[in-house]
Amino acid sequence: MTAWHDLEAAEPEFARRVQALFDAHRHKTIATLRADGAPRISGIEAAFKDGRLTFGSMPNSRKGSDLRRDPRFALHSATVDPVDGSEASWPGEAKIAGRALVTDPSPDGDAFHADIAEVVHTHLNAEATRLVVEWWTPTDGLQRVERE
Repeated sequence: MTAWHDLEAAEPEFARRVQALFDAHRHKTIATLRADGAPRISGIEAAFKDGRLTFGSMPNSRKGSDLRRDPRFALHSATVDPVDGSEASWPGEAKIAGRALVTDPSPDGDAFHADIAEVVHTHLNAEATRLVVEWWTPTDGLQRVERE
């Protein structure tokens, strides 16, 4: 299992940037899989606690049912548009994919923590002329590409 603290230990600066994007706004978006395999997008709150990425679901929620049946998820930070003329200061967006592990099933809803498979930070280069995609996986570490 790969927890958030594993990324923090392996790539602390990358982890800091990604966590800052997730912490900048309360609401995030999570993708889960419906029973028929179709994707479902839902709003969610998530937090980094004790070296883990955690999130929850309300009682009888569709996303909680989805995650208990098939724990695969993709979580997306809130996204803001670059400011015209200041594109180089755009912080970008972040995504985390993995498996949701139930930590506290209860009638009040479920609590989950993430077994992380991939973390992505998409942003612009310093000149704001290229899109930069950085991603980390437990097996391959941190990688980076720039695109026009």
